[in-house]
Formats: sequence, structure tokens, C-alpha cells
Amino acid sequence: MFVSFFSLQTCDQELRTGAKKERCLQGKSLLLCTLLLSTLLGFILLITSYIMMTCGLGSCDAKLGLTLLARLLNSRNDTVDPCEDFYKYACGSWEGKHSSRTTEESLNVFDVLLEENQLILKRLLEGPQFGIRGSAKEKAIQFYRSCMDTQRIESQGTQPLKDLLNQVGGWNTTGVGKAKDFNETLQTLMGRYSTFPFFRVHVGPSPFDLKTNIIQIDHPEFEMPPESKFKEKNYLEVLRVYLSYLKKLGGLLGGPQDGPPDSFSLTLSFISNLQQVVTPLQERQQRGMLFFRTTIRELQEKAPAIDWLSCLQAVFHPMPINLSQPIAVHDMDYLRGMSQLIEQWHKERVLHIYMIVCLVGNLSPALDSRFQDARLELSKILYGKMGSKMIPAERWRKCLTDTSSFFEPVLGQMIVQEIFPQQTKKLAEQMFSEIQDALYGQLDQLEWMDEQTRQQAKVLVSKLQVEIGYPAHILQTAKVNLEYQNLEINEDTFFLNVVACLKVLRENSYLKLLQHHSQDNWHVSPWTVHSYYSIRHHMVVFPAGMFRSPFFHMEFPSAVNFGAIGVFMAHELLHTFYGYVLPGGCPRCNRSALQKSIDCLVEQYESYGFKVNGTFTLLENTADTGGLAIAYQAYKNWLKKHKEEKDLPKIGLSNDQLFYLSFAHAMCGHQDPEKLESSLNTDPHSPLPLRVCGPVSNSQDFAKHFHCSSGTPMNPDNKCHIW
Repeated sequence: MFVSFFSLQTCDQELRTGAKKERCLQGKSLLLCTLLLSTLLGFILLITSYIMMTCGLGSCDAKLGLTLLARLLNSRNDTVDPCEDFYKYACGSWEGKHSSRTTEESLNVFDVLLEENQLILKRLLEGPQFGIRGSAKEKAIQFYRSCMDTQRIESQGTQPLKDLLNQVGGWNTTGVGKAKDFNETLQTLMGRYSTFPFFRVHVGPSPFDLKTNIIQIDHPEFEMPPESKFKEKNYLEVLRVYLSYLKKLGGLLGGPQDGPPDSFSLTLSFISNLQQVVTPLQERQQRGMLFFRTTIRELQEKAPAIDWLSCLQAVFHPMPINLSQPIAVHDMDYLRGMSQLIEQWHKERVLHIYMIVCLVGNLSPALDSRFQDARLELSKILYGKMGSKMIPAERWRKCLTDTSSFFEPVLGQMIVQEIFPQQTKKLAEQMFSEIQDALYGQLDQLEWMDEQTRQQAKVLVSKLQVEIGYPAHILQTAKVNLEYQNLEINEDTFFLNVVACLKVLRENSYLKLLQHHSQDNWHVSPWTVHSYYSIRHHMVVFPAGMFRSPFFHMEFPSAVNFGAIGVFMAHELLHTFYGYVLPGGCPRCNRSALQKSIDCLVEQYESYGFKVNGTFTLLENTADTGGLAIAYQAYKNWLKKHKEEKDLPKIGLSNDQLFYLSFAHAMCGHQDPEKLESSLNTDPHSPLPLRVCGPVSNSQDFAKHFHCSSGTPMNPDNKCHIW
């Protein structure tokens, strides 16, 4: 029905004269309905045309394509010439779209995807449950819910911790009463509460025999950062702040905040002295003393202040431990110095107070908001904006972190079943195989590599262990349930749940000691978004959390998958050759030609104006540049085999351009200038803009597909290649 403007005028006239009001209202209603219907039909036609354009007559996830398209276009700043600065072109609008979170020190696409994965876990933990009673999954959910029950936690206050402290001699800052025996208290803290004030004990792969596990001993993880991290004036402020924190803990636990004269000050002095006997990792590396092989008997002689046999028996009970038990010590000089300090302070109550401080620090995250506020205030002062991130304000984030600390296999199984079907795993494995083949082809073209080394390199790649998605054991439900069978969880007592979980972790540690070392133990959780290469195990790991939009999806065009996750795969694959780039790492190679390529890459990254140390970042820059080239070649090889390519709506980009845009989008992010400057000396990766502009400016294929004239910033005449 067509409604004319004249009809509307007539209605207005009728309203003004008061005549035929009802007929007028009916006319307006008809007009509104007609307009709404037209809009709806137009929208349906738009979506239909999109689906037809994207997928033809076949099935397709149109919503997924639209979401990907929105991500890419919303991040892009198309007013920037891609040949001038491809990072600004691909990511120029990304920061603005995430402005509510760019107050953080750093935020990037990886962080956003990780949060999406965490929200999935949150939904799974909070949703209706249908499972076997007493299962590990049910216990994980109960633990999470007890953490979320802040009303009950607040009502219980400090009483759960006070009851526990009374069992180990109390806070004992008043000087009244006799403190428990030092070694007896230490054994209790280590055995019952997994608290390690003076040294850290864990089971790990033996550095002397990779197939076996061994007890490893290292310095503890100090809550107060060492003096070496701060300038002199700043460190004095750190001491003042931490002293205030200790006094606040004492007050919260019912004691006077000042305690006896100088009790907390002396404790602080002891902590500082303990930190000073730690040998820095770089110094141990230079001395070739990363590990020291010894036995409990020898350890007792070198660091006699500790009753080593009793302490380790407490940790690994019921496993029989004797004086001949082999031990791998990380820093023997520290243990000697620690022992001397303990003997010097043995008559003081300081040792007991310090141990209780460590116990409270370990358990206070399970207490009420007063303790959380105290920890947050301390972290903010010590670590700035990063301190706020370390202790999340939103309760669900904290509870998810705590739950994953104790129930990682359970949460891993939950998220894998939710987001990582077998079809995804199969396609990911096929992609990695394609990238391996592309690398073989690239090795054949390297002029600096001799034939014998070339064949050895191919063998090295063929022997690589590839782990995609998740470690196999987490899907073995019966095995996971067995690991938690002795754990009792009560939704009413979060604090006691934490204590119970610490006990089970300790009990399970001795089982690891009895087993051969398993490469099934990853350094990352299945829901994380960071891959890695393990030199020790010659293994690459790609967790399930990475195989999601915008990095990967079964329905994405191959250009997107290879441009994002494919580049990550090639990057990690190239880390297997890290030794070839190091001095003397390839004795039969044409070292002159290789060094020329290395110098080219070093000079390139140092010329960008970010004060990047091109030598320090060389291995990562090499993997970035080579990874992009190999992933692109793998993509072209894939197309030859599979012929067809899914298309996104026509947005003025070819599939080749989409490959490079997907690569760049994966690197979009924001970094606080101060944080960026400090990371230049600690992070072997280049800043995000260089991780995009560096590789594409070394790619002739990129220049070809974006029609970049010779001599433009993204198409320099001199290009740097190692792989």
C-alpha cells in the first residue's frame, strides 16, 4: 500500500478540526507498519545477498563471516597508505575500538581472545550441571562457587586463618610464650600448606636425564621485589610500603599493628638479606652453573641450618626418602648463604614471624575483602598499573584463576569439549603439515646452507613433536577423577577448600617423582593463546585457545587461517633452527653469506626508531620474517591442492591481501610508552608495529599484491632474509 504525503496532510487537518480522529490514527499505524516491513525486507535481502555472495548455494556460517569482517574493518584505518605503514593501515583504529581498556599497560588481540576464552569457562562453571557426583568436574565447580560466595567469606572473616595459625605457633609478634621449633614449623608449612619460605621444592624433568623426574630446589618466590629491580630512592619507598603492609596484616589478624619493638622491621631486614644472597640467573648462566647435582646428605653438609631429610620427607610423604636421594639444586650459593643467615638469626623470633608472613601471604587470597584490598594496594604501589592487573577487581576473574590453579586438567577438558572439535584439530594438523612442506622447499633455496646441513635440518623438522589443542591426558576422565579422588570440597568454606587443594597438590607431587618424565605436561593451559617451542623436548605446542576467531575457524577463508595461525605455526617451527643463527652454530655453512643476512636484519630493526636492540631481538625477528614468508608459500601450495577458496563479501581486497591483513590484525594492540621502554631490555620480541612492518617490508609478494612502488617504506630496495 502506498501512503502519500497528501494523505498525511489531510490527517493533520482532520486532527486540527477534531474530525475523524480514529481514521487518522489508523492511517498513521498503517504507515508505520509499512515502513517497518520495508526495512525488514531490505535487511533480509541484504543478508541473503551476503550469504549468496559468500557461499553460493552451499551451507555457510554467515554470522561468523560478518563477525570476522567487522573485526578486520573496525581495526583498519583505510586513510593510511598500506605501502607507507602497514601496521597503522591494519591496526590504526584498533586502539580506539578498545579505548575503555587501553588504560592498561598493554592490551592486544591475544589479550582480547584470552578474555573471550575465560568468559566461556565462566559460563561453563556457572551454568547448570549434569555430571557424576563426586567427579573432579563437580569438585572444580564447587570450588569456584565457594570462591564466588563473598557473603559467606566476609561473614567468616579471619577466624579460619586464626585457627590454622594457632596450630603452627600463632602470629607470635608479642614476645609472649615459647615459639615452636624452627625446623618443626618449617616442615608443617611445607608439608601441609605448600608454603616454602626459605627455598622452593618441586618435581621436574632431570637436567641430567630428560626421561626421569627429580626433586629440584631453588630460591623462594619473594612477595617483596628485590632491591636490584629499583633505584635506591625507589627501593626505600618499597621497604616503607611493605613494612606498612606487614603491620596491616598483623592488625587484621587481631594483633597490635606495631607489635613488639622493631619486630616487623627486623623481619623486613631479614627478607632483604635473604634476597641479597640469590645469584642472578644471568650470572649462573655465564658460569655454566644452572644446576648442581647433589644428594640430601651432601646438602646437609653444605647448608646445615635446615633439617633437609625431615623437610623433604614432609613434602613427599608417604614416599620413602633417604639421605642418598638425588637432588638438582638451582643455586647452591644461595642455599649456603640462606643457611648462614638462619644460623645468625636463629635466636630471634624473626624467623618464626617471617614463616608466618609467608603462610599468610600464601593463604590470604582465600580470606575476606580486607586482605584483598591490602594486597591490591601493595601491588599497585609496587608494580603500578600492572599491579591492578595482577589482582583482578572482578571476583569471577580471581575465582577462575584460583580454580585453574588447582583444577587445570578439569577446566582444560571443559573448554576443549566446548571449542575444539576433532574437525578443528584435523584441519590444524593438515595446515601444520603444509607449513612443514613449505619449509622443506625453502631450505632447498638457502644459498648460505651447505647440502649436509640442509639434510640435517630436514631431519630435525621431521623429528619435531607437534602438540595441537590439548595434552592427551586431560580427556581421560577416569584418570583425571583419580587425581582428585581424595579431595573433599565444601561450597560453604572457601578457605578450607584452598587448604585441602594445597594438601592434594602436595600428595600428587610424590607420584610425579615415581614416574618417568612425561612430555604431556605443557607449560600453558589449553585455553591460553600463546604457542611455544620447547628446546628441551624438541616440541611445539599450540593450545586450543588459539584456534578461534580472529586467528582461525573451519569456515574462514584459508587466507585468514594461514595469515594468522599459519604464521604463528611457521614462527615456532623456525625456532627449531635457533642454533644455526648463533655464532658457530652452523660450522659448514657459508658463514659470510649468513652473517651478511644477519647484519641486514639487525640493522633493519635498529633503524626503526624504537631503540630496539637488533641483536637481542634477532631470533624472534628472524622467526617473524621467515614465518610470514613460509606461511604465505604454504597458503599458495594449499590452494593448488584444494582449488577452492571461501570468499568474504567484496570489500576491495583480494585473498592475497586478506592473508596479509589477517597477519597484521593478529598483532594489533596498545602498549604504554613507559612499559614499552622497559620491555626493550627484557622482551626478545620487537614492539608490535615492527613485528608487522618488518616482515612485510621484506616480502616481495606483499609489495606485489598491495602494488607498492619500489622505495616506499613497505617496499624498500634492500630486503633482509635468513630463511
